[in-house]
Amino acid sequence: MSSAIPRTGFVVFCVILVLTLALYPVLKTLGVQIHSAITGSYVAGYHSVLLVNCPTEQTARDIGRSIMEKRLAACVNIFPRTNTMYYWKGEIRDASEILLLVRTRTSVVQRLVAYIKAVHPYDIPEIISFPIDDGSQHYMKWMEDAVTDI
Repeated sequence: MSSAIPRTGFVVFCVILVLTLALYPVLKTLGVQIHSAITGSYVAGYHSVLLVNCPTEQTARDIGRSIMEKRLAACVNIFPRTNTMYYWKGEIRDASEILLLVRTRTSVVQRLVAYIKAVHPYDIPEIISFPIDDGSQHYMKWMEDAVTDI
């Protein structure tokens, strides 16, 4: 009988631990929102900016539009043609590319990267992510509302 009490306590502890780990993303998001609401400040790193180079303007438009349609980004800028130099297969190459500047939630960056890799024509597309440290609270709220966090 005495061994049943410690065993029950251990089982309860394990259940609580598993639930906490399973609910961590929800708890983290809730904590960030509560902190932001109470302090009126932005929590650094909650949103990110991605840079993505594309070979043509049409490719950039297609990728940008599909990102927006999937609600993976709040905004996509398409910058005009840039000149790029890079190493590829042991040689220095010159190319012209179109740059996408993508703003999104940090929590969807990995899904966004996976999607871009799946639709991008390059073997190794340039996809670079930077967390946003600070910015307009109203703009950040707009970004939060614009991007689904599924």
